[in-house]
Amino acid sequence: MTEQVTIVDVDTAMHWVAAGEAYIVDVREQHEYDVEHIPGAHLLPLSRFDPASFPNVPEGQKLLIHCRSGQRCGMATAKLLAHGYKGPINRLAGGLNAWLDGGGPIETGAA
Repeated sequence: MTEQVTIVDVDTAMHWVAAGEAYIVDVREQHEYDVEHIPGAHLLPLSRFDPASFPNVPEGQKLLIHCRSGQRCGMATAKLLAHGYKGPINRLAGGLNAWLDGGGPIETGAA
């Protein structure tokens, strides 16, 4: 990991989301997202992940990337870094599984 990548625990991530400070990117696949997702998450599936078209994170928000368990968000992060992404990247430790275990809010069905 580089200093621009941080693994954040679910409590920190929940605080950011509750405070409106997180720009959440979900790198799971569409069918997974359709079942359940973190409210407000932007779906960018790893299978079609293109760092060249990665959205700008709004000023004042922290980029928070997640997947189901924390593995795929690592692959997405590596792609971003290889493409020269300069902003801080935060990965959700344990992914959506940890979010659910921690009692984080969830939406079901497609957003």
